[in-house]
Amino acid sequence: MLFKSALPTLVLACAVLVGPSAYAADSSASPAPAAAPAVPPPPSPAAIAAADQLLIIMGVKESIANTVPAMMTELEKNVTTTRPEIRDSLRQTLTAIKPDFDKSAMLTYEKAEALLALAMSEKELVDIAAFFASPTGKKYLAIQPLFLQKLQDVVVPWRDGLSTDIVTKAREEMKKKGVDF
Repeated sequence: MLFKSALPTLVLACAVLVGPSAYAADSSASPAPAAAPAVPPPPSPAAIAAADQLLIIMGVKESIANTVPAMMTELEKNVTTTRPEIRDSLRQTLTAIKPDFDKSAMLTYEKAEALLALAMSEKELVDIAAFFASPTGKKYLAIQPLFLQKLQDVVVPWRDGLSTDIVTKAREEMKKKGVDF
């Protein structure tokens, strides 16, 4: 659950890192050969450690670590519902292949650490981790999933209605100008 609440933070970090490309001022000129995009230097070990602490506090590390076992449990449940006779064999198979998937979860977590460490300074990461470790930060993390769900319950209907209202109002205003669409 906490991973879902941390996901927007990770998505935002990705957006900040990727960002739009710069365009030449004179678009009529023939384009110059594309230069290789600048690759940011890897984050420092201290920044990675700070990102790790923040992601642990936010519950991201635990969520990623729990993903493989949860998916395997779900697979076992779904398959053995219709094929109960293969339960033991399937469990042995899942146990045998689990280390590979655990490794992929660890690599995914390391990517999350790097994304966060590249998006913010070490000091910012330490400051945010300190906030989340405080009583107020802990309360925020505790209420965030429910708040985001309730917020979505408010925003989605508003956005759906807004879409219709904008089209309707634009049509009305354009009709006053003699233009139908």
